[in-house]
Amino acid sequence: MPDSKTSVPERTAFFVSDGTGITAETFGHSILSQFEGLRLRQVRLPFIDELTKAEDAVERINQQGIVDGSRPIVFSTLVNPRINAIVRTANAMFMDLIAAFVEPLEAEFGIKSTHTIGRFHSVAESETYKKRIEAIHFAMSHDDGQMHKELDQSDVILVGVSRSGKTPTSLYLAVQHGVKAANYPLIPDDFDRGKLPAELYRYKSKLFGLTIAPERLAEVRNERRPGSRYAALETCRTEVNQAEAMMRRENIPWLSSTTKSIEEIATTVMTLLEQQ
Repeated sequence: MPDSKTSVPERTAFFVSDGTGITAETFGHSILSQFEGLRLRQVRLPFIDELTKAEDAVERINQQGIVDGSRPIVFSTLVNPRINAIVRTANAMFMDLIAAFVEPLEAEFGIKSTHTIGRFHSVAESETYKKRIEAIHFAMSHDDGQMHKELDQSDVILVGVSRSGKTPTSLYLAVQHGVKAANYPLIPDDFDRGKLPAELYRYKSKLFGLTIAPERLAEVRNERRPGSRYAALETCRTEVNQAEAMMRRENIPWLSSTTKSIEEIATTVMTLLEQQ
């Protein structure tokens, strides 16, 4: 095994699609995350829906292989067989996600798939898509407690000290799950009173808390306001301790975002919502 990252050659992973490439990228990330120590450059090639674009993609992939000194990895969700065949000519390790999953399902179901480009994204006309857009607007207008009305429409209200991960979690819940998530910061005034913001008591069953290690919080805050009292480690320790004490006292479910990804936090919130 290599002793350091510098001894591991950098390689490139391409996510190639006739659509946005998000599906290929999401799946590829999940697979690649299983390999520690890799130095990977990741490139998305979306909307490869014409033969000329496919040829350009092959040229780019091959050129990158020459630069890296090793063949790239290609994760593909290309549906068109002619375009797919062209991209397959690239000097790369080709991971065909359509062939890997659609073809076995065709055999299992005994029917052929439609092989329709952009089929997944036709969801844009559905109620699910509209729900996600509404949830995004809701999360943005209810960020950091900036709007109190319509909280009765929220699915969850995240609370925690400033910079504990409330905003990105709210937006992720909206984009991925169509969940209307508001968020409120817990501030020194709340700790002095020993109570949550008054507006939240009516919706206490919807509250979910986020906390964070004081050391990590200080790092995050120093990126925003370096050298400030707001970012001082002692301030962070005090706020985190008081916030956690308040959440315990108010019987609010909570978790630490210190070592959790946004996906893990959102999954925990979704699990709680499903249980309720």
